[in-house]
Amino acid sequence: MLRERLREHGFALMVALAAVLSACGSADAGVRDTGIATDAEQAAETGTGAVSQPLELVPLRVGGIEIQVEVADDADERQRGLMYRESLEENQGMLFVYPEQRTLGFWMKNTLIPLDIAYIDREGRIVDIQQMEPQTTETHDSAAPAMYALEMNLGWFEANGIRIGDLIEF
Repeated sequence: MLRERLREHGFALMVALAAVLSACGSADAGVRDTGIATDAEQAAETGTGAVSQPLELVPLRVGGIEIQVEVADDADERQRGLMYRESLEENQGMLFVYPEQRTLGFWMKNTLIPLDIAYIDREGRIVDIQQMEPQTTETHDSAAPAMYALEMNLGWFEANGIRIGDLIEF
């Protein structure tokens, strides 16, 4: 299913050797806070606690490590991102998929957990990794054009030896 969704966005499947692999919401065009109240925002404002449900988890490999990701591939999902979540399981994250490669920007407004973000180009290569503190509006722009962004718990990429230039296997 993930492969089909990614093919729709022009991503060529990555098949790489393990040796090669070992080597928040969006603040642009899909701003996490556009003034449109999401279910989570309405729940927070009304105190109902009816925060939206996580998306389906799909497998992905980063540096030879299998992770489970939620795929945010439409504007509403990208805007909502991981807002209002109180935790994220180890080796779980969210993959943001964009229709075209460009400079991406993310912020952490209404995001309660600290996150790492890896920006990934259309070939599946990590072009930038940044750390993001919760509940801030500081924009974290990608250092190079990207088509994907992968959010994981803060420190995950460093703890697992994942660096710029590494490939993601979809």
